[in-house]
Amino acid sequence: MGFGGMQLDPSTTTMFAEAQSAGSVVRTLLARNGPHAARLAATLRAAPPAAVLMVGRGSSDHAGVYAKYLIETQLGILASSAGLSVSSIYGTSLTADRLLCLAISQSGRSPDLLAAVEALTSSGGRVVALVNDEASPLAHAATETLPLRAGPERSVAATKSFIAALAAIAQLVAHWAEDAQLLAALDKLPDQLEAAWQLDWRVAAQALGERQGFYVLGRGPGYAVAREAALKFKETCGIHAESYSAAEVLHGPAALMGPDFPALAFCQDDDAHDSTAQILATLGGRGAPVFVAGLEQPGLVTLPTLKAHPLLQPILTIQSFYRMVNAVAVARGRDPDRPPHLSKVTETL
Repeated sequence: MGFGGMQLDPSTTTMFAEAQSAGSVVRTLLARNGPHAARLAATLRAAPPAAVLMVGRGSSDHAGVYAKYLIETQLGILASSAGLSVSSIYGTSLTADRLLCLAISQSGRSPDLLAAVEALTSSGGRVVALVNDEASPLAHAATETLPLRAGPERSVAATKSFIAALAAIAQLVAHWAEDAQLLAALDKLPDQLEAAWQLDWRVAAQALGERQGFYVLGRGPGYAVAREAALKFKETCGIHAESYSAAEVLHGPAALMGPDFPALAFCQDDDAHDSTAQILATLGGRGAPVFVAGLEQPGLVTLPTLKAHPLLQPILTIQSFYRMVNAVAVARGRDPDRPPHLSKVTETL
């Protein structure tokens, strides 16, 4: 694969090495966090929160979308992402009594996230930090911490810390719901991540790497990784990929789609599968090239995936995606570890 960019071996980037290590990271996380996650889940069953609020930016916000779908579908508890500027810019205090907040961050240092956590704890909220840096201000400000245990992440593009956040969320929800099937599936996740890293998505890399814009689609927990994939195309490849719910794309955005405007879609084997398949068939029928992970259907280009628990399939597909997008970035002459105008710790107010 080559788009006229610099002749760099994609396997030599820091992003490649960090993403490749996700299986090992998750193996450590599940083993070390298991007892704590089980104890935390027991307290949440004993005194269920009225709602769950997620706070995070960038990839961490996408992990919050994953948490929303798992919490609402598996536990029946309302969950939503917070608008951080409500606290940090507008200075509004929200009533947080009986509210659980999941604060998700790699660095745990962004001022707006810390302001939101401080506002929530001061108004009665219980804050659980899913944070990679255990010495960070967020870890100290939270009620309790579920460490991501990803180790130092040096590439600006977050990979292993994002996957660790998804795994930590799935582990907490599995214990909270007392879901033996999901807990058993989590035991297999580290090995599956290592297998997912080996899957070949070059057919999508070649087609999408030559574009300047396209959509990334998903529904349910798959929408969380669609958002993450679109961000990674922007920051590492300089491609304007836009994420949408597969249902939302029909409400206007599909007008752009055709032979020169493709889509990458993420699908999992849950209740959203059939409706997503119908939507993607409609888009493909209009001549739009559609590359899809987790679905085999005539007229669409199927990307290889692994069979797994539906709630864990998005974690595996984003792992396969990371290897592909790293290669696309290099082929386009970009350094995925050092995107222009970006830094590892983004301190927004």
